[in-house]
Amino acid sequence: MKERTLHKNDDLKKGGETYTLVLYNDEVNTFDHVIKSLVEVCGHDSVQAEQCAMIVHLKGKCEIKNGLKPVLAAMSRSLNAKGLNSRVESF
Repeated sequence: MKERTLHKNDDLKKGGETYTLVLYNDEVNTFDHVIKSLVEVCGHDSVQAEQCAMIVHLKGKCEIKNGLKPVLAAMSRSLNAKGLNSRVESF
């Protein structure tokens, strides 16, 4: 798959339907591991990653990123490789 740089002016609708990356709760990973993974893979800052981890813990899932399916699918694969449970869904 050829990588493509996304810019602020890119229209997400131009590529078709937009998607969301959803992270699901598990009883295995620590908060620190989840936070570190979100920072590394999704580009979240530490505060945003901590908030997502807390939402996942309390509600069972959290929408952590919106965008184009190929980009989110790559992020999902990276998170899953780190032992987290994530999935790309349409919205």
